[in-house]
Amino acid sequence: MVMKNKTAQIFMMLLLLGVSVLYGRGGELTARQMKEATYLDGISVPSPGEIFAAINKVSRPNWAMLSHEGAAPVTTNRAQLALAVGLLVTNGYIAVEAQDGQQVKNIGRDIMTLSKALGVSQNILSRGNNLIEFADHSEWDCLRQELEATENEVKNTMIEQQDRNLVSLTSAGAWLRGLEVAAGIVVSNYSPEGAALLDEPALARHLAVDLEGLSPKVKNDPLVIQVKETLMDIATILEQQDHHFRQEVLSAIQGKANHMIEAIKKSPSTSNAL
Repeated sequence: MVMKNKTAQIFMMLLLLGVSVLYGRGGELTARQMKEATYLDGISVPSPGEIFAAINKVSRPNWAMLSHEGAAPVTTNRAQLALAVGLLVTNGYIAVEAQDGQQVKNIGRDIMTLSKALGVSQNILSRGNNLIEFADHSEWDCLRQELEATENEVKNTMIEQQDRNLVSLTSAGAWLRGLEVAAGIVVSNYSPEGAALLDEPALARHLAVDLEGLSPKVKNDPLVIQVKETLMDIATILEQQDHHFRQEVLSAIQGKANHMIEAIKKSPSTSNAL
């Protein structure tokens, strides 16, 4: 799922910044936005929807068992809030897969709350209201599209506000939650095809390196350091497997991701890191 060719780079540029294009808002991308949208070495981060679509092709997960409450911590630590937005976005995709309309609405409200706390709520309110409306009418395909649009809207607003810190943290949070869920599914119903979907050491390492490039105050936040170290550990484990994964290895990866997610949800830090 790491996309390295030119077409994939263009796709991810649109995915991260293309709300204005894909959803009819018009306007051209600035040179800064183009730069921010392209990841190192052509590596781009798949959305949770892409990850789960791939999982659905090799397994039949019980998404209803995976759908649970959101991850909206009570904190003033903006690094933690940005990471939590990533968790919430992924949980939203899980709720859609489970066709749990009430959970989608709860998560949508939480995303709006955290976005407001981060100061990126400019265009999020209408997206959140759309999520609620589509959930009320069980319009699942529309919900998937709107979740992707909401994720893009958050990141696009962060970039417009020149807050690369938040974009990197949100991406890391979303990917970690997606990895945790995907690893758990594969462990429960093992197949080589499913395990191959987790074979993304370059992506895990890239996300960690991206956090290292944040402003000194942010990258030295204890929670951010923990996230970076977890991503590095996961990358190392994946690299050591040489494309052959045992279930116990996948369980270890899931455990590392879960430990980090719990820290993001419950960290008592109240420092204003950004």
